[in-house]
Amino acid sequence: MVSFGGLVRKIFGSANERRVRGLQPRVDAINALEAEMKALSDEALRGKTEEFRKQLAEGRSLDDLLVPAFAVVREAARRAIGLRPFDVQLIGGMVLHEGSISEMKTGEGKTLVATLPTYLNALPGKGVHVVTVNDYLARRDAQWMSRVYGFLGMSTGIIVHGLSDEERRAAYACDITYATNNELGFDYLRDNMKYERGQMTQRGHHYAIVDEVDSILIDEARTPLIISGPLEDRSELYNTIDAFMARLEEGDYEVDEKQRTATFTEEGTEKMENLLREAKLFRGESLYDVENVAIVHHLNNALKAHRLFQRDKDYIVRDDEVVIIDEFTGRMMPGRRFSDGLHQALEAKEHVKIQPENQTLASITFQNYFRMYSKLAGMTGTASTEAEEFANIYGLDVIEIPTNLPVQRIDEDDEVYRTAEEKFRAIVKEIKVARERGQPILVGTTSIEKSEQLAVLLQKEGLKDFEILNARHHEREASIVAQAGRPGAVTIATNMAGRGTDIQLGGNADMRIAEELGGMPAGPEREAKEKAIREDVQRLKEQALAAGGLYVLATERHESRRIDNQLRGRSGRQGDPGRSKFYLSLQDDLMRIFGSDRMDGMLQKLGLKEDEAIVHPWINKALEKAQKKVEARNFDIRKNLLKYDDVMNDQRKVVFEQRIELMDGENLSETVAEMRHDVIDDLVAKHIPENAYAEQWDIEGLKEAVRRDLNLDLPVDAWAQEEGIAEDDIRTRITEASDKAFAEKAERFGPEIMPYVEKSILLQTLDSLWREHLVNLDHLRSVVGFRGYAQRDPLNEYKSEGFELFQAMLANLRVVVTSQLSRVELVRETPPPPEMPREIETHHMDASTGVDEFDGETMTLAAAAQGVVPAEERDPNDPSTWGKVGRNEACPCGSGKKYKHCHGAFE
Repeated sequence: MVSFGGLVRKIFGSANERRVRGLQPRVDAINALEAEMKALSDEALRGKTEEFRKQLAEGRSLDDLLVPAFAVVREAARRAIGLRPFDVQLIGGMVLHEGSISEMKTGEGKTLVATLPTYLNALPGKGVHVVTVNDYLARRDAQWMSRVYGFLGMSTGIIVHGLSDEERRAAYACDITYATNNELGFDYLRDNMKYERGQMTQRGHHYAIVDEVDSILIDEARTPLIISGPLEDRSELYNTIDAFMARLEEGDYEVDEKQRTATFTEEGTEKMENLLREAKLFRGESLYDVENVAIVHHLNNALKAHRLFQRDKDYIVRDDEVVIIDEFTGRMMPGRRFSDGLHQALEAKEHVKIQPENQTLASITFQNYFRMYSKLAGMTGTASTEAEEFANIYGLDVIEIPTNLPVQRIDEDDEVYRTAEEKFRAIVKEIKVARERGQPILVGTTSIEKSEQLAVLLQKEGLKDFEILNARHHEREASIVAQAGRPGAVTIATNMAGRGTDIQLGGNADMRIAEELGGMPAGPEREAKEKAIREDVQRLKEQALAAGGLYVLATERHESRRIDNQLRGRSGRQGDPGRSKFYLSLQDDLMRIFGSDRMDGMLQKLGLKEDEAIVHPWINKALEKAQKKVEARNFDIRKNLLKYDDVMNDQRKVVFEQRIELMDGENLSETVAEMRHDVIDDLVAKHIPENAYAEQWDIEGLKEAVRRDLNLDLPVDAWAQEEGIAEDDIRTRITEASDKAFAEKAERFGPEIMPYVEKSILLQTLDSLWREHLVNLDHLRSVVGFRGYAQRDPLNEYKSEGFELFQAMLANLRVVVTSQLSRVELVRETPPPPEMPREIETHHMDASTGVDEFDGETMTLAAAAQGVVPAEERDPNDPSTWGKVGRNEACPCGSGKKYKHCHGAFE
């Protein structure tokens, strides 16, 4: 009996079929323009780009231009690279333009499909990003398709590993940019660590097409991209400054236990300057010069650690760690750390191991990076099994695009053996039989170890002519996969291998020509050899077709149906015949999860003999159900992780937008004044409670706070004695005094230097506090799960506490900026522009192996060669002649230390 839903589908077609049918009228309209486009000269066809841009400027939309633009690209592709997109490829391109995922079988020409919406969406001039899984594919696709874009007057850029900032800026400035997902994410993070707008490389997130979208947005999105600072920490600095504390006398500092503050007196400040000079940690004339911002911060923390925090009251030392004690409950708070470097100061005080400060400089998940694009689309051969995740996380629909020719591949039922040994014996036997009839074979394994295990078995059977593939060397992988369709070829590959390059029956003629005739000059001899290679490939193709096409033989089921479908999809491209079969054993991971112990006993009772297999469609269905359960569990894990990251992402957007506003601001004096006034409002509100009597005012506390945060010694106590004085009067007098002091300082510094100083301190302080905030969020995340035991939702707890931490960070930003600006003094030499550490490290963990893809690889925030001065031109006594010095170089001053441990330690 047919269900109502089945009946509706039978009459009207599925939702997918209806959507594809709805695009057919546009395909017909594009086809109707073909004769007109063919009649145009190359120059006239190229002129269409400017014509379209003019129409956009006049108010037409991209949708209005889709039909003529696709017709233009189709003709340009035919002339530039000899390929004419099929009708189904036009449909795939339309789906991409709509911001959906085109699911197209292997060999259907996804690389060419991308040119259609890429060209259309590049017309507004905002830049289009085509995203690939590795550098090799980015280069290959860009070089190949740039001929089409170039023919139409559009520029193409490539972003791969190892480019300088200038090269990256130029690539992003192009109409179309091909890049890997990792490079795009890292460039975004690095851009938001720059101190000048002109140093940033990306210019926005307009439209992206993600190739192999399931691999990038699901598999790789399980772990975030992380940029961390140099591995060496500042333990030496903390310990040096900690040693100064023992030399302080009572008159060198003032402690207010009520307000929990500790500050240096003038005598103490002078003593610290002398000690810092002796340790060669001091620059300029005053401790409060702009270049000593970091040192002042460390000194203040060390003073607090020694004079305000008591061991066994505020914290304890356990297992070589400083653990905070909650002041309200008296309980230990493992995993929580004091922020802003205070925890490191306590570790130095107690002589325990100092944990690195600000280890994570920036991080982002692929989910949150790619959701920044105004429009996102993707292509892959296998997305429908993850359609729910694409819809929920990215708002992307998955549309299956019909193949140009019907699929002729035969997908056979799985064969299940009792043991892995029996399974592998059957596989080796099947490979030998298929090879004897001249059929090319692709053997899929789930790990490199299993590939090698199978290789040993094949060698024992006398089969030595085979290739083993893994995903480590993309260039070699592509050339092997390209020739894996030759008759009798045996290629053993991990399931992730061979993507981005088709397995063509008979082999890939173009790759053979490139490999065999690479160094041969053009001429009749080369042409003859090229012709001979193409004829040989055609002959081999006919042999492979006669043998049944590519045989995909899988040694195990993956926990994801999508990975199995990727492997199957290597066979039967462009209407070729093919065959696929999975060999399983009860010892496979998925079968064990499925509960194969009971099945093993049952099969033995039924008399299943050694080397016999059980084959039945029911087993396929049962395994598919098991895979669906595992996929659903993995999706829930990823969804939950993303909910936590969304909290940080909302805050990240605010901070990064704030940075750009600050960088764009010519004069930040108004912003600084607002911050200062907010600080004054908070100080007055804290020390003079609303509706309180005058005798309840904490005037001494207010006077000290004004001195600490505004560097002003005001007669607040005298004001408070005046008859009828109100809190508003005191606030107004403090505000007027601070405004006057800042106005005098601005006049002293001059209109050129003061804006620069304000911007420098604002950006430096924001970055410093943001990094500390990231550390705090990490520590909060690691312990918040325990709240579940108290029947509280950990996610809600994380959101509320994360918000409180963020609010505290913004309040602290106002105080620190105001305090630093009130103390900064002009020195003879203009301080250098603020810089992030020149060496940073990039990390992205492979979710399936736990291996860091970049392994802490060192990168630079700016081109390494910029500003480097030859050693012989450097004057050891004049740092202004040194230019940029590598952190690991010997310091030019002649101390014998590395630059990072000497003059470069506190840049």
